[in-house]
Amino acid sequence: MSLVFAGVCSHAPGITGRAKRADPVVRDAFYARLHELRERLEAAKPDVLVIVAAEHFANFFMNNMPAYCMGLADEYEGPIEDEDWLAIRRTVVPGNAGLARRIITGMLADIDLSYAEEWKFDHGIMVPLNFLTPRYDLPVIPVNVNCQGPPLTTLERAYEFGRVLRRACDAQPERIALVGTGGISHWPATPDSGVINEAWDRQFLDRFINNRRAELIAYTDEETLRDAGQGGFEIRTFLTVAGATEGATGELLFYAPIPIFAVGCTVAQMAVQ
Repeated sequence: MSLVFAGVCSHAPGITGRAKRADPVVRDAFYARLHELRERLEAAKPDVLVIVAAEHFANFFMNNMPAYCMGLADEYEGPIEDEDWLAIRRTVVPGNAGLARRIITGMLADIDLSYAEEWKFDHGIMVPLNFLTPRYDLPVIPVNVNCQGPPLTTLERAYEFGRVLRRACDAQPERIALVGTGGISHWPATPDSGVINEAWDRQFLDRFINNRRAELIAYTDEETLRDAGQGGFEIRTFLTVAGATEGATGELLFYAPIPIFAVGCTVAQMAVQ
């Protein structure tokens, strides 16, 4: 069929693990928009969800850190973290190895892409799935973009990765949804954890929602590290979605800095043309 849905959301572990400590007014408004994104996703009737996330050294480390990796399995398990800490029960998530293989094959002509037949999902995938597919009944194809261990793929390349992913998806008979998950500004596992640069986040989201490629790829890693923390490198997952929806704009459903979640919390949908 083609790509039938595209969106983005935050994935910080505090979103579920520290839910009781958040301001209930802001937290519930955030959750409501995540549930709305789920309803929109379900209305698109996808056969599979491709979820583009930043993996946090759960499966990949500096001895083997691919710039891009796609899951090639019929099932996955997560979360790899402690269940009580994340407040998500460990479960088996269905995959679709056959479709993943076709997408990977279609992409390799234009971009280098690793694959993994074994993958333990961490919070980068499990927190979004907790809200978007709470019954875990929609097959998932995971994609990791290295946002952790420099040298990192360039923003221009992340946008191009989205373009190539879109072409490969559009060549398949299945209905495919795409969700990117990441920051935006945050300083995880540092003394600045909980600091959020709202002005930087809102500038980035304006560029993202309006899909202004030149401005999206203009950030340098040095500027991002200074203004958005090392967690800000996860904008690459958003740029992948922007590249996959090039020529379209989107709708920001929610943004608010939630310090106890340690991230600028975001929910948005991009139009699919």
